[in-house]
Amino acid sequence: MTEGNFVDYIKIFAASGKGGKGSVHLHREKYITKGGPDGGDGGRGGHVILRGDKNMWTLFHLKFKKHFKADHGGAGSKNRSTGKDGEDVYVHVPLGTIVKDGETQEVLFEITEDHQEIVLCEGGMGGRGNWHFKSATNQTPRYAQPGIEGKEGWYQLELKLLADVGLVGFPNAGKSTLLSVLTSAKPKIADYEFTTLKPNLGIVEYRDFKSFVMADIPGIIEGAAEGKGLGHRFLRHIERNSSLLFLIPADSENIQKEYDILLNELKKHNPELLDKDRLLAISKSDMLDEELKAELTDEIPKDLPHVFISSFDQTGLVELKDKLWEMLNESVV
Repeated sequence: MTEGNFVDYIKIFAASGKGGKGSVHLHREKYITKGGPDGGDGGRGGHVILRGDKNMWTLFHLKFKKHFKADHGGAGSKNRSTGKDGEDVYVHVPLGTIVKDGETQEVLFEITEDHQEIVLCEGGMGGRGNWHFKSATNQTPRYAQPGIEGKEGWYQLELKLLADVGLVGFPNAGKSTLLSVLTSAKPKIADYEFTTLKPNLGIVEYRDFKSFVMADIPGIIEGAAEGKGLGHRFLRHIERNSSLLFLIPADSENIQKEYDILLNELKKHNPELLDKDRLLAISKSDMLDEELKAELTDEIPKDLPHVFISSFDQTGLVELKDKLWEMLNESVV
């Protein structure tokens, strides 16, 4: 998937169908000239339904089709025949899609499971036919209900990536390089800030045919929680990760300071992010000897597990995957 094909924010217009009108009909057949009312009900208008699809990773398919309109319900007919229901319209979305009201920005619901279906716009009810209105004082009612109008409106869809591990770090910390080495993903890599403008996903293969999903999130800068840099466009993706892998290069001026800034940005965006398991990876460690590694270890918080890695010569990657797998499965009995 190319970077331009990753769409994690889109607005769509949805309109459900109007209910069919009820029928005004009096029963007629041979030898029965004055039968009672037998007008049937109108059919329900079609719904607009969102359906979760685990095979989708982006909202790109909605970029050029943003209007969805369901069919109207059919009118009722004689012999109490109910009109045909309007055909429902299904909009497939990736797991992790949040739906908001386009005007109020109120969060309506989230799609988190494969084949999960939630009605976005409910179709109008069909009108009742005249046979419903028969009474002792009105035995031949010549009226029926019209169908109820459908609903319509603009809705905002936002994608939060569902991944096991989220890569957190400053721009140019080596996250994309690490992802390309650990997985088959091919993110854009270059030696300048904000090479990654969209999240990238990759599947990390582990022992015994096991695997987990890793997400490379665009780099954090100070003030990201207030919208600086790429701001909330990437921070919301971190919310869906089970564990967080902080990546800080070995040539950083102050590892503790960088870590504190990253942690503070996550806290300001959503304090609950601090409840996730965290692991610190010191990248570009191929330039370090054992003595320098010992010095850097003294700078790292004692309660923070860490590992020295190098994507260049692929050292420490097995230990990294072991630690991540242990974090992801520590609660599994």
